Amino acid sequence: MHPLRKQRLQLVILIVVAASVVVGLVAYMLGQNANYFYTPSQIAAGEAPGGVHIRAGGMVVAGSVKRAPDSLDVQFTVTDGTSLLVIKHSGILPDLFDEGEAAIAAGTVDDNLVLQATEVLAKHDEKYTPPEVADAMNQAYERKQKQNQEQYAQ
Repeated sequence: MHPLRKQRLQLVILIVVAASVVVGLVAYMLGQNANYFYTPSQIAAGEAPGGVHIRAGGMVVAGSVKRAPDSLDVQFTVTDGTSLLVIKHSGILPDLFDEGEAAIAAGTVDDNLVLQATEVLAKHDEKYTPPEVADAMNQAYERKQKQNQEQYAQ
């Protein structure tokens, strides 16, 4: 093989290997930083992985917000219309956070199926509901309607 061709071939192989390494590293980093959204029903069913950073949300159940008197610890419950999920958070909640409103929490699920939140997000105006929460609540409503129809058919 001619030395010039051999040098070009080595350069092409080096570029292909380097590009493959870069693509692999980018894919790995994107997988590590992904925040997956789960509904309270999915978490109760055990579909959410434990120890992995996820997002979960729903409507904050009225009367469920409990604040510690001596710290910033807060515990509240969210629902998707079917199941309940307890969320514990230590920090300041958003100004628009309120009972009966949509909220999304990011954190990890522990062995007791309690979401240990590192961040809590609330809706930003009275007409907006986060798309993930709206979709989850619509799916839960449809499942509940289907179950009711099956019960009446029997």
